[in-house]
Amino acid sequence: MASVKESSQTLRLNIITKDIEEEVKIWECDDYAEESPEMASVKMADSTQTLGLNVTFKEEEKDDFGESDHGETPKSSDQVETFPASVKQHRKVSKAKRSHHCPHCEKSFPFLSYLERHVRKHSGEKPYSCSDCGMSFSQLSGLNVHQRTHTGEKPHHCPHCEESFPFPSYLERHLRKHSGEKPYSCSVCGMSFSQRSGLNVHQRSHTGEKPHHCPHCEESFPFPSYLERHLRKHSGEKPYSCSDCGMSFSQLSGLNVHQRTHTGEKPHHCPQCKESFPFPSYLERHLRKHSGEKPYSCSVCGMSFSQLSGLNVHQRTHTGEKPHRCPHCEKSFPFPSYLEIHLRKHSGEKPYSCSDCGKCFTTSSHLTSHRITHTGEKPYSCSDCGKSFPFPSYLERHLRKHSGEKPYCCSDCGKCFTTSRNLTLHQSAHRGEALLMI
Repeated sequence: MASVKESSQTLRLNIITKDIEEEVKIWECDDYAEESPEMASVKMADSTQTLGLNVTFKEEEKDDFGESDHGETPKSSDQVETFPASVKQHRKVSKAKRSHHCPHCEKSFPFLSYLERHVRKHSGEKPYSCSDCGMSFSQLSGLNVHQRTHTGEKPHHCPHCEESFPFPSYLERHLRKHSGEKPYSCSVCGMSFSQRSGLNVHQRSHTGEKPHHCPHCEESFPFPSYLERHLRKHSGEKPYSCSDCGMSFSQLSGLNVHQRTHTGEKPHHCPQCKESFPFPSYLERHLRKHSGEKPYSCSVCGMSFSQLSGLNVHQRTHTGEKPHRCPHCEKSFPFPSYLEIHLRKHSGEKPYSCSDCGKCFTTSSHLTSHRITHTGEKPYSCSDCGKSFPFPSYLERHLRKHSGEKPYCCSDCGKCFTTSRNLTLHQSAHRGEALLMI
């Protein structure tokens, strides 16, 4: 018994020099604190499953761990204690006994195996390969974690719902959905995120960084999804189809907006009246009626418009552009409404009817002028003589009598007239034609 007692007081666990013990990986070294969350979590899990060490210390080492509760030195029989393989205990030992030094940097390690793994960072060696895809890893634990992508194993279960995950870090991120925790904050605007990747992406809105480049043109984008949508412009791909009419769209948002034309949904309400609109742009234009805002100005004459389309149409009065062509003759018109009126000459359509006599007209303005013949109204008065007229054109002709203006001139003899009708009568005399009067 005495020899056993003496040996128990002198026996120490040699964790540094014996090669066979160097290969027993009980704790993680400080050098691996910066590894991925997956690696660190797997190693931590492995270490917590390792059996505790029965370690006997010499009496002179008692100060390292303190004395008994009563200030007495523990008896030799009490000096055999079980210490769990925890990171805290490991670091106490490793800090005092780091005898394995890296030849490439200043780091040192308590076990040779830790040094070997560390040296792979310098050499780039990856001796552990996946038998399924050939991907290589510098550590066996990395290979073990990777293989879950092939096996589909998800050993980490959420305590709040039924979801499971292959890696501890995935579970950790998922748990923030339940807790609402957002530990990553933007230093510029203070906006918080549940994942670091979300913060990294957000910060591009401040830096203006656009790392995703289009291979077909010179445009760049801050996010992969923006590039993906842009590429559809080049490919013509339209993966989102309307189930009602079959119309396709390159973006999901385009489909969502289009579907309102079928549902009649109008979620955008005017705060000043009762009108609602299916699209934000429609509401924005409507609000200008209340505010009187006209942000679109003509660079030629300065005339302003509440809508860009109004400005575009107006500019044709300056350019003379007539993009709307009649399919039945060679005439062209600057505005769609002008073409629509013209087409009635070909079709004979007269959609505007007089409620008094039933006479029909091709335009609403013609109907308005006709109604005056029933009412006898003459709203247009001459400022010189007081005479009144039912139509503006009648007043315009009358005013030429006072001014003496004769804008219609004969190309044959140069004689001028106050009305186009008088000019026509005169030109028939030159041609020897008799004008049929009705």
